[in-house]
Amino acid sequence: MGETTAEALSCQEVVELVTSYLEGALGREEHARFEEHLASCGPCRVYLEQIRQTIALTGRVTLEELSPATERDLIQAFHSLKR
Repeated sequence: MGETTAEALSCQEVVELVTSYLEGALGREEHARFEEHLASCGPCRVYLEQIRQTIALTGRVTLEELSPATERDLIQAFHSLKR
């Protein structure tokens, strides 16, 4: 990653800021640092796209449409993320 006058973001920081980025809630400098990191980090670009897709899909699926097995799998997946 190329160096700028501001300290570069780490992948962990990008993960922590992704929701604020998508909501347009980052300040100008932090937004620029976020995009600079994305420009040189393929895995973070993939992660961002996965979050965008997740947000898009969650607006289309209702609880009634989920099978009990799918609901259980999703709950387990979210609990795994916390660990």
